[in-house]
Amino acid sequence: MSAADVSPPAAEGADAPGRGRDPLVRMVLLAWPRGSRFALGVLLGSVATGSAVALLGIAAWLLAKAAEHPPITALSVAIVATRALGVTRGVARYLERLVTHDAAFRTLADVRVKVYERLARTEARPSPTTTLNRGASHRSTGSSPTTTLNRGASRRSMGPLRSGDLVSRLVSDTESTQDLLLRGLTPPLVAVVAGGVTTAVCTALLVPGGLVLAAGLLLTGLAVPLIAARLGRAPGERQAEARGRLSTSLVDALHGAPDLVAYGAMERAVHRVEEADAELTRLARRDAGLLGFGAGATALVTGLTVWASLLLGVAAVDDGSLHPVPLAVLVLTTLAAFEIVQPLPAVAARLGALRAGGARLFDVLDTPAMVEPPADPAALPDPPPADLGVRGLKVRYGPEEPWALRGIDLEVPTGAKVAVLGPSGAGKSTLAEVLLRFRDPDAGTVELGGADLLGYDRDDARRAIGGVPQDPHVFASTLRENLRLALPETDADEGGDTDTHGGDERLWEALERTRLADEVRAMPHGLDTEVGVHGTRLSGGMRSRLAMARAVLAAPRILVLDEPTAHLDPDTRDAVMADVLDAADAEGFSTLLITHDLAGLERMDRVYVLSEGRVLQEGTPQELADQEGWYRDALRLGH
Repeated sequence: MSAADVSPPAAEGADAPGRGRDPLVRMVLLAWPRGSRFALGVLLGSVATGSAVALLGIAAWLLAKAAEHPPITALSVAIVATRALGVTRGVARYLERLVTHDAAFRTLADVRVKVYERLARTEARPSPTTTLNRGASHRSTGSSPTTTLNRGASRRSMGPLRSGDLVSRLVSDTESTQDLLLRGLTPPLVAVVAGGVTTAVCTALLVPGGLVLAAGLLLTGLAVPLIAARLGRAPGERQAEARGRLSTSLVDALHGAPDLVAYGAMERAVHRVEEADAELTRLARRDAGLLGFGAGATALVTGLTVWASLLLGVAAVDDGSLHPVPLAVLVLTTLAAFEIVQPLPAVAARLGALRAGGARLFDVLDTPAMVEPPADPAALPDPPPADLGVRGLKVRYGPEEPWALRGIDLEVPTGAKVAVLGPSGAGKSTLAEVLLRFRDPDAGTVELGGADLLGYDRDDARRAIGGVPQDPHVFASTLRENLRLALPETDADEGGDTDTHGGDERLWEALERTRLADEVRAMPHGLDTEVGVHGTRLSGGMRSRLAMARAVLAAPRILVLDEPTAHLDPDTRDAVMADVLDAADAEGFSTLLITHDLAGLERMDRVYVLSEGRVLQEGTPQELADQEGWYRDALRLGH
């Protein structure tokens, strides 16, 4: 049975085994499915290291024996063995590197997939200018890009992450797994195997010499690394944090440059980058000092051990208990043996940084998913249903947080146009998150065609329910590629690279419906225009219309629009909404419009008014206008 067929010991989850253990142990457990490959790597490493030690020992025997002028035939076996060991050493070292690096890189690839999957399941969506805390109905704005992982305090193990720190976790901290497996796992195991065999051989030659070698190897391979690990733990932890701060401050300065310049704060931002860089440099110097300590201590112990072996060997030769030829073998084998433990102090000095990187990595992997996949997903009917029912829906972002939704009920019949209206903080965007499967409800149900929405696979559910979230992401690519994301793969493949291909006709049709086509035609490169990072080359209104065009192209059965016209002027807003609703009517979509704006609601079949997570009013626009309440008050105030 291979290691791949055995479950990791004490694993508590497929994404993050060994939860609650030391991060270093958990990082090693991530490699458990490839344990047999690492075991083979340890064997090959032991052969390579043992060959190197044996090569010097046999060479010592050959030189010492040759000084006695024996027949050449007495040296032939040693000569052949020397050549064979030289070849074996190179081949075994190459195979060891090949096997262990292959296993480490495959494990690293698995870890990266787990991290991205976890981020996708925890709704880690970066926003270039805002941090949202919808549970408290609060928005703080600034110039720094921020990603919020798992906004609910009861469902998260970490707080908001800035984009720079998240990049550091995705790159440096994730790669710490590879560093640990290659430098912290194989070398110590090789040292145990090869060091034990070498000590046994030297003990067979001369017992005191073997004991001295054992003491020297223990000092160099255990005591010095423990001291280096102790000295390097705190700086290593600070180094991981400093790397995250440098990445964060640098990304903040780059993304927020226009605002920083406008408010005269660029100098302070640059100063923060310089401070973070200076701190990281200081810690790197201390890390280099620890490496120097390890190298110096190893050289000192090596020299003392060789001298002790030499003196003990000379004394044994004087009293006749040891022949001069084995003396040469003992001394040079003792010298070569320290190659076995030479890498260990440097690895130990890095353990603090690796542990800190692992802890930051598992902060991500341990974050509970906001959307749990069903154990046995139901098959989505074809075509998907177009009616939606919300029953007693309750959501909050933590056990101590107020309820964002307090048991709301609403209906979206097939082909109907329904609006959810209310002030900021009413719970409208939380409702959109649940419907678009960005989070699970805490209580209540959402029914799609009479069946529980949570019973469908997320991707299947999004084929039926799609739309525009409040903060739609625009990718740093062309307009065409941003639009083609919404097309099925087969349809996207039919689209060409120029406007003359038939696949672009659907793109232009969607742009026409969102009143963006004329502006795109006026651009020098048309659909091939680069939109910049987060769509910075487009205006806010163009980004909103691009997101709506994507939603129209995706053609979901139920179209959920969360504040889709927030960045549009009144004339464009009314025209775009009229075109989108016409498209919905033509395609037979059901539409759920989530907004705080009363303009254009006359086309809605039904309106629900939300406030503080509750439905205050419901009815047709005319019915609500005739009733006393929030809707009529808002009409009077002109909102």
